[in-house]
Amino acid sequence: MDGFEIQRRVAAEALGTGMLVATVIGSGIMAEKLTNDTALALLCNTLPTGAVLAVLITILAPLSGAHLNPAVTGMFWLAGRHPAGEVLPYIVAQVVGGLVGAVVSHMMFALPLIDLSVKARTGPAQWFSEGVATFGLIVTIVAGLRFRHGAVPWIVGLYITAAYWFTASTSFANPAVAIARSISNTFAGIRPVDVPAFIVAQLAGASIAIFLLQWLLNSPSQTGSAASPEQEP
Repeated sequence: MDGFEIQRRVAAEALGTGMLVATVIGSGIMAEKLTNDTALALLCNTLPTGAVLAVLITILAPLSGAHLNPAVTGMFWLAGRHPAGEVLPYIVAQVVGGLVGAVVSHMMFALPLIDLSVKARTGPAQWFSEGVATFGLIVTIVAGLRFRHGAVPWIVGLYITAAYWFTASTSFANPAVAIARSISNTFAGIRPVDVPAFIVAQLAGASIAIFLLQWLLNSPSQTGSAASPEQEP
C-alpha cells in the first residue's frame, strides 16, 4: 500500500466491495432466472462469489489491502496493522460501495434500484453460523498472510466457496455485504431487521479469532519477547 494516499485506498475499498456485492446479488438473480432448484441456485451463487474474491484481492491488495469487509479492517486495526485514523474511512467506503454494488446489480437486471428484502434470516443457528463463518474467514486471512502470503486471494476465495455450504446462513461473514444485501429482495437478500444480529455475530466471531490467533501464531521462541509485525495477526 506504500505510495498510495488515503483517497485512492478508500476508493479502492469502495470499488472492491461494490464489485463483490454486485457479484453476490447478480449471480443470485441469474440463478433464480435459470433454475427452480434451490441447491443448484446456491451453487450458481457460490462459484462466482469465490472467484471474484480471488480476483479482487489479487488486484486490490497492493493498493488498499483489499479488506472489503469492516470485520477485516477492524481485525487489522486491533492487530496494529492498520492506522486507527483510517478505520472509519475504510468502513464507510465499504458500506457505501456495497450499497452501490446492490443498486448496480439491480440495474443490470432491470429491477427496482432499491427493494428492501423480505427474506428472513434469523435465529440462533443462523447467528452462530455467522460467527463461525467470520471466525474461519479471519483465521484464513491471518494464517495465510503468515505462512502463504501469495496464496491469500485463492484461499480466501476457496474458504468462502466452502462456507456457503457448511454454514446455515450461507456465510455472509461481512457487515458491509449484509447491509447491502438488505436492499435487495432477491435470492441473496436478507431482511433489514435481521441485519444487526448478523453483524453482532460476525464481529463476535472475528474477535474470538483475533484473540485465538494472538496465542496460536506466537511461536515458542517469541515467548517473553515482542514478535515482529510479520509474525503476529
